[in-house]
Order: sequence, then structure tokens, then C-alpha cells
Amino acid sequence: MTFFAVILVLVAFKPDVSFAEKQPNIIFILSDDLGHSDVGFTNGNIETPNLNKMASDGVLLHQHYVQQVCSPTRGALMSGRYPIHTGLQHDVIYPGEPWGLPLDETILPQILKEYNYSTHAVGKWHLGMHKWAYTPLYRGFDDFFGFYLGGEDYFSHKNDGGYDYRSDRFDRNGNVIDELRWDLQGQYSTELHTKRVVDLLSQLQTQENPFFIYLAYRSVHGPHEVPKHYIDKYATHIRNEKEKLFAAMVSAMDEGIGNITRALDHTGLTDNTIVVFSSDNGGNVNCCGGQVTSSNYPYRGGKRALYEGGVRTPAFVWAPGRLHPGRSNAMIHVTDWLPTFWSLASLRGAIEPNNPIKTKPLDGFDQWLAISENLPSNRTEFVINIDPLPIKCGHQVPHAGIRWKEWKLILGAGGPPFGWYPAPLYNTPQVAGKCYNASYSYVELYNIEEDPSETRNVSDKYPDLVRFLAEKIHAYNETAVPMGNKPYDPASNPKNFNGTWVPWMDVEGYEEKKSDEQYHLPLDVWMKNNDIIFSDLEGFDDSDDCVGIL
Repeated sequence: MTFFAVILVLVAFKPDVSFAEKQPNIIFILSDDLGHSDVGFTNGNIETPNLNKMASDGVLLHQHYVQQVCSPTRGALMSGRYPIHTGLQHDVIYPGEPWGLPLDETILPQILKEYNYSTHAVGKWHLGMHKWAYTPLYRGFDDFFGFYLGGEDYFSHKNDGGYDYRSDRFDRNGNVIDELRWDLQGQYSTELHTKRVVDLLSQLQTQENPFFIYLAYRSVHGPHEVPKHYIDKYATHIRNEKEKLFAAMVSAMDEGIGNITRALDHTGLTDNTIVVFSSDNGGNVNCCGGQVTSSNYPYRGGKRALYEGGVRTPAFVWAPGRLHPGRSNAMIHVTDWLPTFWSLASLRGAIEPNNPIKTKPLDGFDQWLAISENLPSNRTEFVINIDPLPIKCGHQVPHAGIRWKEWKLILGAGGPPFGWYPAPLYNTPQVAGKCYNASYSYVELYNIEEDPSETRNVSDKYPDLVRFLAEKIHAYNETAVPMGNKPYDPASNPKNFNGTWVPWMDVEGYEEKKSDEQYHLPLDVWMKNNDIIFSDLEGFDDSDDCVGIL
């Protein structure tokens, strides 16, 4: 019997009353491209003893959802809003592209500072860096240690020919100091990120006001690199070199997280600290060919897909002073963390902010009682995404998806990836053939509670439900804003700045250079492409084996 067949008996959680009136410290740890079965606490084969213990001692989040790629997830976490409402619904921010999370969004660290939190960001930013205003210290963080772009070499800290590893802080006069850390070349970034958090905890242990640390590991995103001593741990029981390398990267991150929990214990901060762990999207499986090393099994698909393997991540909340061990089946979306942390920081409204806080309408819900006391989730649905344009290694037709109660509807294309990785058991011609072609639009409906692996498309059996959920997606689409994507700006080239990445549009004398790349669609074309997804499902044929939009 699989764990899906087990009827879950949830533990009733009771928070420690001694901390009921004390603002908690908050640490949010975000892994990169970590698959559902890449960790031990989800029955994976990779050794993660520290994460396993935290998950066992904390509350395992069985239905935790994110976006299918990284910039949208990070934007949703910081803003509490769906990517369709922030312009981050299409793909990611690539190096040299002049756009990011809009500046008119009030984001998480800005809110927490109004409740006297110190705020610290470590690791990957990936929410814009073409102007200083988009970088962490201008978005509410007190300091930043890491890289602005979406990726880097783990040792050289370069991306597309430019160096991007820095320590940002304010000087005594409130000016931002951006220090490029050339001295860290050759040092493994996962270990550097861990050390930075451990050092921060040592500094913060005597601080009277609470703190928020956002730790966004680069692990386990490619390129797959790790010091040899981590690889040696798998020398005898993993023969494939690529799989061994990937497992070693996961272990390096796990060791770092163990160092952080020991630092919390050593500094006496554990009992009043809440730690949340998640991945930013599903594991990267078979993208653009190559060998599969990550696993989202038994979930379907992976990074870039609307299937469960792309958006349902391993996640838990660890708070020994506030939570008893348990497992929550509450539906939780990444947008929920902003209102949840806001509620915790304000002691559920008992503390007034220093200044009035204005946000755009939030898509997230306060889920603390669902997590801590096993109360019903405040959420019954979420829009997975609505994207009218193709992406590299992903969907090639306009697509959209929604989860409503136990049901999930996908219009357009749920992938690629379409299969179950690495297990071959469902990759039959009937499943992976013409019915699941990246250039063919179709309809898929799944009962996620009964069929979490998404093996049985039942859209032909429930045409009325298909139309009902399609109407919900259409209503969400009416509230969507155009994509913020902009083409590469040649003026960003690190060659112009001594081989470094800098916010190039704020450099004195900057002149925008036109790119030949035609990337950004005019609004009227964008809306037309979105209409292709819906059109009231005209042509929906529930008698066809592929259940397609003809």
C-alpha cells in the first residue's frame, strides 16, 4: 500500500503558551530545483539526516504548492500574490533582462520591518537587478549576502561571463555599500551561504527585537558541482557518476542546514524560532535531454510542468518551541507565507505596525492555525498559472491550470515534462504518445486526492466540471496583468563593467541599446493568445481519447 492510500490521522497541535505573546524569529529556507523524492523524509533514497529529523520533529506539509519555475515562486513568496498579478507568469528573469518584481509591490521584509524585525537575505535573489531599486536592500532587507542573478558557478561565482557574488549593507549614513566578494572565488557557495547564516545567528542572539532570515540556497540547481568529500559518501552505493554528484549536492545542503539548527541551539534561539523549508519548484527532470538525476516520483512531471511534480514540493515547518510533531494535509500555497508571517509578527493583530501598511490585494491566506492546530485550511483553490507563450524545454502552446478542492484542471499543456521520473512504470506509448505532445492543446482533469500521480485523465467523464473550472480560470485571467518580460539589454554586458554584473541602468552615462530579440508581446496580442486557452472551450470533444481542444 502506498502512502497515498493511507487515511491520514492528523495530530492535534497545541502551541506552547509561553511563547503565545512573543514575536517569533523566522527563517525561510528555499532550496532550488529540489524534487519531491530527493530527500529522505519523503521516502527518497538520498541521505538527508538533518532534514529528516527536522521534518520528523516538525509539521510535514503534505500539500505544499509553489510555481513551476523559480522567479515566479520567489515573487509569489515575497509579494503574497500570484504571478499573474505581478507580471511574473512567464518563464524567469534571464541575465541582462531589465525587469523584475514590480516596485509598487509591498513585499515581505518591508512588512516585517514595520513590526521591528531585522531582515537578512542570503543566497539567490533572482527578482531583478537592472536598477538598484530592484535589489534586496532597496526592497526591505537590512543586508544581503549572495548573488543577484538566477544562477552562478558554485566555485567561480560567475554567470554569463560576469562575477556576481556580493555583500551588501548600509553604512552609518544609510547609504548602500555593495561589496563584490572577489575573495570568495573558489569557495563552494552552499557552504558560504550556510556560514553566513551561522554567523548571523551569533550576531543576533543578543538582539532584543526579532529577526527574519531568508536563505535561498542555490542547491541543487545546475551546474552540478560539489566538493569531492561529499561525493565520497556515495562511492559504494551509487554507481552512476551524475547521480552520485547530484546526491552529494543534496547532502552538502543537508549538512549546512544541520549546522544552522546546531547554531540555533548553541545561541539559545531554537525555542522562539520558526523554520520553514521548501523547494522553489519541482526537480529538473530530463529538460532539453540529458540524464534524469532528480526525482519527483510518484508525482508526475517536474520543473516547468503544471503537473504535481512541477509544483508540489517537499516542505515542513520546524518550531520546537511552538509545534508538536505532525503531518498537515492542508492545501498551502507559496503566497500564503506572507500573510502567515504577517500574522505571527503582529501576534494576530495585537501589535500595531510602526506605519500603516498598504499592499495590493493578497492572494495568500494566514495558514498558521491550519499548521499549528490542525484546523481546516483557509484555502480551497489556487490558480497554478496562466501563460500564453511557449518556454524553452516547457509548454509550446498557451496553457493554464487550477486546483479546486480535490480537482485539478489543466488547459493547453501540462508539460513537458509529461512523464514520471525516474521510474519508467507509467511511461508507456499510451501515455507518452500523441495524447501528450508539447505542440498539441488538450484538456486534463484529475482527482488529486484519489489520483495524486495524475495517471487518469477523467475530463471525458465530467464535462460540466471541466467547464466550471475553466470558467474559474477565465475569471482569474480577467484579473491578470501583462507579462513584465523584456528582452536582453546589450548594455548589461559584464565586459562593460570590468567583468562584473552591476545594475547597469543606473550607471552614469547609460544609454539603452536596442536588442534584436522580439520577446515582449503587445498587450492586444497577449490577450488574444490568452483567449486561445479558453474561448468557452469551443470545440471541446469529450469523446476523443485524447480529450483535446480541436
